Amino acid sequence: MCENDLLNEIKKYQFYAVELNLYLDNFPNNKKAKNDYETISKKLDDLIMDYERNFGPLRNFGSAYFENPVAWVSSPWPWENY
Repeated sequence: MCENDLLNEIKKYQFYAVELNLYLDNFPNNKKAKNDYETISKKLDDLIMDYERNFGPLRNFGSAYFENPVAWVSSPWPWENY
């Protein structure tokens, strides 16, 4: 998957996660929504890890995949690609 496609997938899953989070704020006992939130959150984390492995960090405060510290400064930040 190319960088832009992966970023778009991440944005989509972030939207899903936020919407499910808001729904669960109002309906905390909805088991299907809880399961969906767990599934979406796992998929989102996997997508972000994949992006960071291939294109550089997206997260900060020690949450970013950090195998290659040069990636922090060697490529443009995601918002610089537009």
